[in-house]
Amino acid sequence: MAASFRAIGVDAHVTPDSNEETLELGGLHSSGEECLPHKITLGDFLRITRQPGFDPQKTAFFMPRAPGPCRFGQYAPYLRQVLNERGLHDVLIFSPNSSDNYGDMGGHASNLMRFAWMGIVVGDLVTRFLLKTRPYETTAGDADAAFEESIAKLTEITARFGQEPGEKVRELAEAVVGVRDRFRAIPAKYEKGRPLIGLVGEIYCRLNTFANEDAARRVEKLGGEGWLSDLSEWVWYTNWAREHEWKRDYGWLNTEFLKLKLKTRVQHGYEEVLLGSVKADFVGYEEPHDIREVLRESEPYLPATGALGEMTLSVGKAIYLYRKGADGVLDISPFTCMNGIVSEAVYPAVSVDHDGIPIRSLYFDKASTQIDRDLEIFLDLARAYQGRKKPQRVYPAYFR
Repeated sequence: MAASFRAIGVDAHVTPDSNEETLELGGLHSSGEECLPHKITLGDFLRITRQPGFDPQKTAFFMPRAPGPCRFGQYAPYLRQVLNERGLHDVLIFSPNSSDNYGDMGGHASNLMRFAWMGIVVGDLVTRFLLKTRPYETTAGDADAAFEESIAKLTEITARFGQEPGEKVRELAEAVVGVRDRFRAIPAKYEKGRPLIGLVGEIYCRLNTFANEDAARRVEKLGGEGWLSDLSEWVWYTNWAREHEWKRDYGWLNTEFLKLKLKTRVQHGYEEVLLGSVKADFVGYEEPHDIREVLRESEPYLPATGALGEMTLSVGKAIYLYRKGADGVLDISPFTCMNGIVSEAVYPAVSVDHDGIPIRSLYFDKASTQIDRDLEIFLDLARAYQGRKKPQRVYPAYFR
């Protein structure tokens, strides 16, 4: 995302990796009732304000919003309040809203959104390569090094100023081939039988390794392999939600609805160009071609037209992963998260209806957790399930 801003001439950078100072500042300026992602993002932004040479008149913080009862909608207003209390009135908060597919990006919205989507697709791809390679590498650290090198290269291309979208997507597609070859070259022992564990849940906590105690790596150390629900899933979902609302309220024969359909088609086109060269590497790891596949799976438990947000995605993706031969599903959420609590309430029924596949909710608050003990027990359950499950996993050709 930062590279996408640079591509349209805005000097943008990712906040430094979160650390103990993050938690200290986030906790100092919150009541304790907020969820973990709020504490982390608040703390990371406040760390920026303490850096030498920080100039509030030349700084803006990017903090998107979303409507509905989730506390995420209050992150940006709360950040504004804390900055004002600290005398930092001049710091801008750039806060596009998911209710219009983040369309209120300003005059450069079209290219910014195109570049950001390309970045999301290739960023997700590199993460998928990392998670399917790292458990099998013969030299520890090779996959992590390939991940960092790949992100750096793709970021460099995404950030280039003055390129048209068509030129940029072609250059990124060429770089994806290099990423593929880099990961293929890693010495690895691909043997069948590792428990495949789906990682679903609240979007920030499941994707942020600091927030979730690097849960995927812990699964690997216990002999498993993680399949992480990616960031693009949320984009496809917001597209669907916006289209559904417009069709429901105004019918399909209107300009706005047709624009939404065109946007989705363009995004699919970019995705096809960017991922076309790596399909053989992800046999058995295929993501849904259409988000409706996930939403249909969740329908009997949490219908997407009534249960909004990650909860319907988590439940639907858990069932999708079951059908792909996964051996268990972990729902990763912040402590007290509404989405996590609602999902947890229906997971027993989901498990019973799907051969008793193990599904476990993990809540994180950076205060107390028995994650290693919990994961060790869960992996034992997943191995036991392997012997009785019905859908069998499909492996790429390079597995033995």
